[in-house]
Amino acid sequence: MAVLVGRKAPHFSSPAVVDGNIVDNFSLDQYLGKKYVVFFFYPKDFTFVCPTELHAFNERLADFESRDVAVVACSTDTAESHHAYLGIPKDKGGIQGIKYPIVADANKTISTNFDVLTGEYEYDEEGNLSATNDLVAYRGLFLIDKNGVVQHQLVNNLPLGRNVDEAMRMVDALRHVEENGEVCPANWGEGKEAMDATPSGVAAYLASH
Repeated sequence: MAVLVGRKAPHFSSPAVVDGNIVDNFSLDQYLGKKYVVFFFYPKDFTFVCPTELHAFNERLADFESRDVAVVACSTDTAESHHAYLGIPKDKGGIQGIKYPIVADANKTISTNFDVLTGEYEYDEEGNLSATNDLVAYRGLFLIDKNGVVQHQLVNNLPLGRNVDEAMRMVDALRHVEENGEVCPANWGEGKEAMDATPSGVAAYLASH
């Protein structure tokens, strides 16, 4: 598994569903210099854990947006599949009402470049992908700063849903570090004490906790 933290997020331009419409050439580049990005992968449309995550992020969308964060999802389905999934009501297992973009990675290149593609596969000398099983994305999540650099990544196996509160906590931590020049200790949360990244700062924090 590649560690992308500290590196520029891989570039891509791909179809996506945005505001209910299929668009071509969607890219995270549009957020550079403007917004943080929570970019998360989910395995597949029309499944079980996936809609719970998609709705959970949507329920907190206003909180992310108030922090200058764009939420973007991605799976290895086609844009047409995403569009159909968005047409199914929540009470019937669909994702109707999701407001953030959902990227289509049908050719698996985005999942490959973010190193979240499951299964056994290889590329031949001409760059063609071959596999012996269905290839989907692990539940990868990447927090990308306004300069396009990955600051946090988390990858869960397929049955393990993510915690949206933890994604929000990492956004708050990154913003605190950038705005205050302090570092965030274990279990830090918005409103809690951070500390100076100096020996005396660490000693003072540990002494008070």
